[in-house]
Amino acid sequence: MPQVDKQAVAAAFGRAASVYLQHDSLQRQSAAALLSKLPAQPVPRVLDAGCGPGGMSRYWREQGSLVTALDLSAPMLEEAQRQAAADHYLLADIEAIPLADAQFDLAWSNLAVQWCDNLQVAIAELYRLVRPGGRVAFTTLIAGSLPEVAQAWQAVDGRPHVNRFMPVEAVHAALSGWRYRHYQPSIRLMFPDALSAMRSLKGTGATHLHEGRNHRPLTRSQLRQLQLAWPQQQGHCPLTYHLFIGIIERD
Repeated sequence: MPQVDKQAVAAAFGRAASVYLQHDSLQRQSAAALLSKLPAQPVPRVLDAGCGPGGMSRYWREQGSLVTALDLSAPMLEEAQRQAAADHYLLADIEAIPLADAQFDLAWSNLAVQWCDNLQVAIAELYRLVRPGGRVAFTTLIAGSLPEVAQAWQAVDGRPHVNRFMPVEAVHAALSGWRYRHYQPSIRLMFPDALSAMRSLKGTGATHLHEGRNHRPLTRSQLRQLQLAWPQQQGHCPLTYHLFIGIIERD
């Protein structure tokens, strides 16, 4: 698998920072699904790893937690800071977090670790930062996500326009050695047309392709082809995401 270009990922998310909240339905639904698997109890110190513009950092802060918001993208972190979402802000890579061990009761990461080179390294970093008795709680996307995008683009240029997400077996392999529970819900978002669906991906910054991309804008003809090839439901264009929810108890 090609190595992730972290600068390009950060730049893609940075470009989306100011409009992210208009397009973050997947992130909000994924966060709600992850939250539903955690006990309803106070969490004194929280790390929000891959905080984006800080929606969940603000949630934890409003619950009374002391929150550190971490992101790879400076504009995203600035947006979180503008929103006064957290107590501390850290521009850093989840795979190399410049903090001392055992500082947090919860390391929370919603839809961020799929942008890491090595899931095991990313989870090990989050685990390292959690005190005994605390938790790592994360979501990521797994193989089979966004089949509609792949199918529609196949009709246009035959090139991959969706990242290869990890098979679920590879996620389990990366988590071996830790005590964890997991869930695999799917989320389907509906859009009036293919352009709206594509805009939702762009609006959250999730547009970086590990294999590189063609930067030319869509022609009218390509857009028409996309619309025709997109598998539709009741006249709408869906985007289907397969989630992996992982919760690791820190011994």
